Amino acid sequence: MPIRQLKEGSEQHLVIKPHLQNSVNQVRKQLKAARNGKGPPGQENQNAKPDNQSSPPSKSRGRRRGRGGRKSDQGDALMRPSTRPCTAEYAPVVQVSAQSSAANEVNNSNSNEGTVCEVMRDFPSSSKSLSFAQRPGYGQLGTKCIVKANHFFAELPEKDLNHYDVTITPEVSSRNMNRAIMAELVKLYKESDLGMRLPAYDGRKSLYTAGELPFAWKEFNIKLTDEDDGVNGPNRRVREYKVVIKFAARANLHHLGQFLAGKRADAPQEALQILDIVLRELSNKRYCPVGRSFFSPNIRKPQRLGEGLESWCGFYQSIRPTQMGLSLNIDMASAAFIEALPVIEFVAQLLGKDVLTKTLSDSDRVKVKKALRGLKVEVTHRGHIRRKYRVSGITSQPTRELVFPVDDNSNMKSVVEYFQEMYGFTIQHTHLPCLQVGNQRKANYLPLEACKIVEGQRYTKRLNEKQITALLKVTCQRPRDREHDILQTVQHNAYDQDPYAKEFGINISEKLASVEARVLPAPWLKYHENGKEKDCLPQVGQWNMMNKKMINGMTVSRWACINFSRSVQENVARGFCSELARMCQVSGMEFSPEPVIPIYTAWPDDVEKALKHVYHACTNKLKGKELELLLVILPDNNGSLYGDLKRICETDLGLISQCCLTKHVFKISKQYLANVSLKINVKMGGRNTVLLDAISCRIPLVSDIPTIIFGADVTHPENGEDSSPSIAAVVASQDWPEVTKYAGLVCAQAHRQELIQDLYKTWQDPVRGTVSGGMIRELLVSFRKATGQKPLRIIFYRDGVSEGQFYQVLLYELDAIRKACASLEPNYQPPVTFIVVQKRHHTRLFANNHRDRSSTDKSGNVLPGTIVDTKICHPTEFDFYLCSHAGIQGTSRPAHYHVLWDENNFTADGIQSLTNNLCYTYARCTRSVSVVPPAYYAHLAAFRARFYMEPELQENGCGVGQGTKNTRGSGESGVRPLPALKENVKRVMFYC
Repeated sequence: MPIRQLKEGSEQHLVIKPHLQNSVNQVRKQLKAARNGKGPPGQENQNAKPDNQSSPPSKSRGRRRGRGGRKSDQGDALMRPSTRPCTAEYAPVVQVSAQSSAANEVNNSNSNEGTVCEVMRDFPSSSKSLSFAQRPGYGQLGTKCIVKANHFFAELPEKDLNHYDVTITPEVSSRNMNRAIMAELVKLYKESDLGMRLPAYDGRKSLYTAGELPFAWKEFNIKLTDEDDGVNGPNRRVREYKVVIKFAARANLHHLGQFLAGKRADAPQEALQILDIVLRELSNKRYCPVGRSFFSPNIRKPQRLGEGLESWCGFYQSIRPTQMGLSLNIDMASAAFIEALPVIEFVAQLLGKDVLTKTLSDSDRVKVKKALRGLKVEVTHRGHIRRKYRVSGITSQPTRELVFPVDDNSNMKSVVEYFQEMYGFTIQHTHLPCLQVGNQRKANYLPLEACKIVEGQRYTKRLNEKQITALLKVTCQRPRDREHDILQTVQHNAYDQDPYAKEFGINISEKLASVEARVLPAPWLKYHENGKEKDCLPQVGQWNMMNKKMINGMTVSRWACINFSRSVQENVARGFCSELARMCQVSGMEFSPEPVIPIYTAWPDDVEKALKHVYHACTNKLKGKELELLLVILPDNNGSLYGDLKRICETDLGLISQCCLTKHVFKISKQYLANVSLKINVKMGGRNTVLLDAISCRIPLVSDIPTIIFGADVTHPENGEDSSPSIAAVVASQDWPEVTKYAGLVCAQAHRQELIQDLYKTWQDPVRGTVSGGMIRELLVSFRKATGQKPLRIIFYRDGVSEGQFYQVLLYELDAIRKACASLEPNYQPPVTFIVVQKRHHTRLFANNHRDRSSTDKSGNVLPGTIVDTKICHPTEFDFYLCSHAGIQGTSRPAHYHVLWDENNFTADGIQSLTNNLCYTYARCTRSVSVVPPAYYAHLAAFRARFYMEPELQENGCGVGQGTKNTRGSGESGVRPLPALKENVKRVMFYC
């Protein structure tokens, strides 16, 4: 739990309560306060020492970061009951069990019987109680080099920035309409009432100016013609709006300057927001804005993606505070848009068939309805009048059967007659349905052939595989080409000619930032002594298994195979299994050449029946012994089969399975078989390779005392799924000091909830009373059982958190980690380092000289191990960019690591080299990966768990239990919990 800095000599007392209370409500109140504009705060006293450790022994307060963290003897002291007074700073929450020893508590997560008391530590009273870890210095390891980054220096304006509140009546929900109203206001009143100011507008409630307006409050009346009306001339509808502009605040640019200079730790968010809006104002008028990106069919010719979609090219733009000052981050972007086709042509493309002569089936109609609902269309049957409508649905009847009342006397007229009489338009394809536009009370019918899709509508649903492949062809650019397009975009945007940038005094450089970088060396990897090659030094981020054996090869003596592919004959399947068994043996496993029962062939529709048949047949033959591995041959296009199979195996039968696609069965590749053998070994609980430094106990702040490394991630439902739960996953290393093998847990939680709810939880048991649990606690216990020692240091890699969520996630999840530790043993509070891993950013690194082959990999990207912690990084906080992998195609995206909390006193070199070296321990391939493996594994586990939701929930997009009681894991949100993993499954890396 983050803590307040204590003044010297002050004392805080604990409040001891007889019953354990859930602190979720307190946290929610704190988060609400944070969301109300406080944000990640800094220190009020600039001369105070940064508060980046909450529970250090007093003798280590003066230790320099450069000397590393605690020594072993200091860490060992944590295993003994503490003799120092229990202060609010040192022990946030401690649960004491009266009937079990501390050692038994760590060994048995269910031994919480007896009197339970809670030591409550206050939450921070305000958001200013928490500050993120400050940069301990800069890394020095590695070969120095120069790289270019897609950051462009932005000169800080010297003008006063003023914020005005805007109220538009009647209220308008569309940003585009709001912008049109304000554009008309500026056009009419710039030279008079606005005092020649050119304001920037955010499309909602805020207006910004450079210098003050001549008034503090003023009301304007604006008349605007309705663009959706489509009528030209005097008959066009005109709407009137009342706009009130009121002075709100003045942005503190001095504060921003101090922050950029590293003299203040808290970022002035409003000033940064104003500058960002100013630099986006002109692009909002020129292009189609989507989030922080802008798209246009004119930037590059759109490419068809199929089924009525096309790709538009665009660019991403964001102002960022960095060590070099303000930086404008520009990157290329692509997105799928609905093609501006006649609706009848769109339907033909969507269905992939001729619709002019053939009627639509019920399934066709459903598909068309889903695709068109919510889209804007314009009519084409009224000449120059192009009125626009939003589609609400399509009719279930063909056009020729549609009639509607024309008066209050229930006189009816057909749609065909109406269009002929009213517009002289003859509907040709009366066998097709009509579009429904408007609301249900007054629905209007529009023939498909009389409508065209309005340009510039982004497609937000899931793309199919063909569309994804087509989009990747557009987006996949070699580094040199991407750099060229970024520079061209900056020149085309001509920020030096931008009237808004001029108004606010912002100057943008047209050169990529030149940044000092370092290339960290690859770590030596250790393989088994029986192989010809016992050690291995990867070259340019990759190596192979030739002449090597897994360092801990497992034994598979009881396995079976199910073949769900009709195109794979039994002899082909048998040959594939034999080759795979042989590869497992060559790689260092003991693998029985023959399955327990002959290969079983089944229909994909009978997946549950087939799995249970094989499971019971093997159990009977083995006389009660468990089947260790199930090999499964799947069709290349297998729909829901893969997910159903994993759900049944891992939550029902307790089987470890390895799936192989038909195309790999027919075309047997040694590289493929080697990769599958790696996956099988780790699924069985083995290890493929470990870091040589780990074996030699030479990893700083990991090798000295038992250390557990966590990875955590939350995956959210796709756009359009309004009620499906989010899935959280946490994995943790189980093999100190090697730190290679991980166990994982998953849980469902509220829709789009980013905070992981089940890190620590308590519930009432009728027999044992208040019981503690949660994923952190369970994994700590698992670590103790696996290693015989309890973790004395925690490193927590958290994936999937945006910058705006840093504060809330740290506040909530760090507290959960502390509570989980304290629930196991009094005063058990191992120091925590909390690191956020980000891949969804737009910083790209380019070689300084693309022709210098010694500074790039085969794909033209920067070398694996390239790290940057200067210039384009945060002015004061502890972050760095690491490109840990070799590029395959396109431009590599470095991972961004942000150390939010560090009680282990890592040096910059310490955390950077650890992170880079861990990227070489990913179990599924012989390449370094782009994201640190624990975070990668957590992502895989969370993705896997989505298959565990009951089939009807997946189909309906519903994650809320209907008519069922919440269980103890479901929390307050009403989310139906996932089925539990079988014990033998969650102990291993099942998600691999």
